[in-house]
Amino acid sequence: MYHSWLDRWDEQRAQRGEAAKESTPFILDAERAFPGANKFASLEEFCRLAEQAAVDPAFFEEPGGSDQGFQRRDEWLTFPSGISTEIEENNVVWAKITKSGSFDKAMVVFHHWNASARNRQIAKYFSRRGVTVVEMAMPYHFERSRPGSVYADHMLSSNLGRTIQSVRQAVWDGRKLIRWLRSEGYRQISVLGMSLGSWVAGIIAAHDSAVSKASLFLTGGSLADMVWTGRATRSIRAGLEQNIGLADLRRAWAPLNAENYAKRLAQRGLDLHVVLAKRDKVVLPELSERLMQRLEDAGAKPNILKLNCGHYSVGMPPYILLAGLSLKRFLSFR
Repeated sequence: MYHSWLDRWDEQRAQRGEAAKESTPFILDAERAFPGANKFASLEEFCRLAEQAAVDPAFFEEPGGSDQGFQRRDEWLTFPSGISTEIEENNVVWAKITKSGSFDKAMVVFHHWNASARNRQIAKYFSRRGVTVVEMAMPYHFERSRPGSVYADHMLSSNLGRTIQSVRQAVWDGRKLIRWLRSEGYRQISVLGMSLGSWVAGIIAAHDSAVSKASLFLTGGSLADMVWTGRATRSIRAGLEQNIGLADLRRAWAPLNAENYAKRLAQRGLDLHVVLAKRDKVVLPELSERLMQRLEDAGAKPNILKLNCGHYSVGMPPYILLAGLSLKRFLSFR
């Protein structure tokens, strides 16, 4: 009875979020994803470039990136993004720092798609326990929002190239922020990603040796499958399915598939923590299980917590408390 009510509550939350979303046209936009690509690239050419990028570690390495331009004012940090877009606001990265009073541990938080506010409770809780919390605005969110937009439609959409560019931008920005934290003297750095943010955090952890621990909430492997099957992305699928099938979408978004980085996540002793919702309709459990299996096959031993709730109800008691305690134990660095 309780879980039936919980499922209905999750569905109501999904409907409220869906109300503002509109289906947008299908666009390849290969030049945006792969600078220098043929402006008139075909879908097959796009997929070939994407598959090459998925096996190229340099794709998520900012070329000649400058670590200049950081400005700190009280609890706010700003710096220029490594990728320049036509939205001026999006080209400056904002991060909120909640200090712990120690330079021993820092945790960079990557929020979910269309987040409306940073998570003050998480920041306060962990900063009081010796972990400095840094909450970075992902592309087209918070201070980086596109003027006039009501949701972050430029971060995830049926524009294949812009979606790749946006996730890549988030990864570059996150890695630049981590370098700054290291330069400030922080010794042990972890990443926490929630839903779409877990894809960003996972890709960063797979490519950046400065990350000691990665905690992924409500995550999956294939972003293409998540968009195709998820409750929160029906408007995106509507713009996709008349022009591309799931098989080709998987190829086109190969750089955004966490399964492709399972071996990287399994190597160099990275500690992994995963929180999943068994009643999730946004990131279907089978997508999460497939990623977990791929990680285990690669030799990783993720610490997995499965909660009997939905994607949105993970934020309700007792699930949020169980997830928080699990994360607290995980962040107790050796």
